[in-house]
This record gives sequence, structure tokens and C-alpha cells, in this order.
Amino acid sequence: MDTVKPLAVVTGASSGIGLALARVFAGRGFDLVVCAEDAAVTAVADELRDLGAGVVAVRADLAVYDGVEQLYAAVLATGRPVAAAVLNAGVGAGGAFTDVDLADHARIIDLNVSSTVHLAHRLLPGMIAAGAGRLMITSSVASMAPGPFQSVYNASKSFLQSFAQALREELRGTGVTVTVLMPGPTRTAFFRRAGMAGTRLGRMVKDDPAVVAEQGFAALRRGRGRVTAGSAATRVLGTVVKPLPDRLTALGQRFLSEPRPRARNRNRTRNNRNLTRTRPGT
Repeated sequence: MDTVKPLAVVTGASSGIGLALARVFAGRGFDLVVCAEDAAVTAVADELRDLGAGVVAVRADLAVYDGVEQLYAAVLATGRPVAAAVLNAGVGAGGAFTDVDLADHARIIDLNVSSTVHLAHRLLPGMIAAGAGRLMITSSVASMAPGPFQSVYNASKSFLQSFAQALREELRGTGVTVTVLMPGPTRTAFFRRAGMAGTRLGRMVKDDPAVVAEQGFAALRRGRGRVTAGSAATRVLGTVVKPLPDRLTALGQRFLSEPRPRARNRNRTRNNRNLTRTRPGT
């Protein structure tokens, strides 16, 4: 790596918004430490090197404690200060709360919430000591509403928004800024992986992750506190939803996220099979 360049850390960098952000950082003269749990992170690193960046690729599962420590060790091994960090790794699961496996709910909390807190706690002391740094945490416009049929996911994103804004206030005057990125529905694999492709939300037109990344990077560079990123429609949605009472936003979320009856029955059957396998004494 060229030690003259600033160093950025991006998690969830193998696809979607994380990949788009990594590309923006590489194109703006940063070296990178990129992390994802899948093997695609290696190919991503090669692509970013073609853009002129020095890249360390880390394949780690950030939903477990040791995975975060593995990433942090790779950052320390560079021997360089972190100029910017994007804590973007996340996962979701659609469906009624009791139809979704408990393990899936727990993974949302472990990856979206616990890993973000863990990694921020590791990276921020170095930024504070240097008197400079930019931290971005990816939340969602979903954080503004209770989330029937993706209840734990929306709650995790609400946590991240609150956490980011609290850190921003704590760090006032240190030279370190915290920005919360609030994308709307974006053209990524999220909805397919969350089992929500057949919902109204899954079928709606989605934003380009490259647009979200450009807007997010611009807000990060300026040290803004929050950016609702994506299309004009998404930005309007973020403005409209904010003052509405939870009762109304929850109804709207239900309309968008409720699975079709057939899909819900499949989820319930799967969950019942899992319960049968795990009854005490079997």
C-alpha cells in the first residue's frame, strides 16, 4: 500500500451498497481494508486494485466476536491510521416474528447491532488520538418506522441511527465526525436473501447503489450528521415519514412487507419442523 494515501475500512464490501462505497473510496484516492464473510471479497479486492487502490481483503463473519477481532487485527497490521470507516455489514429476515427462526433474529442483532458497536469501539480511539476521522454507520429509512414482518431488522436499524447520533454528539470537538447513512429500498440482494422478494416492498422500483454510495461519500466527506440517500422519491419519503406517528408508519410498513399467505404458511411450517426437532428430550 502507498502510505501517502488515506486508509478507509469498509464492511459488507462484497456486494450492494458496501461494494459501491468501496469503489467510490478507491476512485477518490483511498487505500482500503475491505471485509465480507463470502469469498467474493477477494475478487472485489482485485477490482479495487485495478482502480489504483492498495487493498487488504479480510474474509470474516462479523456476526461473531472473533470475526470482528480478525478484521481489527488486519487493520492494525497495516500500521496506518484509519481516516474513514464505513460500518455497513448487515442482514435482514422478512416474515412474521414467530415464523422466522430465532437463530435468524439473533443473527440480525449480532451482525447489525453487536458488530457495529464492537468495531466502532475498536476504531474510534485511534481516530480520537489522531484528532481526525470520519465514521459512517449504515442505517435505513426503515429505522423511522416500526417494522411489522421485519420487526427485528427495523429495530436494529433504529438502534444504529440512535447510536450514530449519540456518538456524533459525544465526539463533538474531537475532529472525528459520525454520519448515519439512510438508504431506502436499494437494488441489492437484500430482499432475496431476506425472503422478501415477493412482498410489495420487494417488488417496488429500487434505487441504484452507486447513487446511494456517491451521496453517502459526499455526506461523510463534509462531516454531515445524517443523509437520506438515493432517488428523489426516497429523500421525499424520509422527510414525509419522520413526523408521522408510529401507528401510521407501522400500518404502512405492514402493507409493504407482509408476505403473501402462501409464503407465510411455508415459513410457519418450516418453523414448526424446527420446533419439533428441538423439543426437550429428543
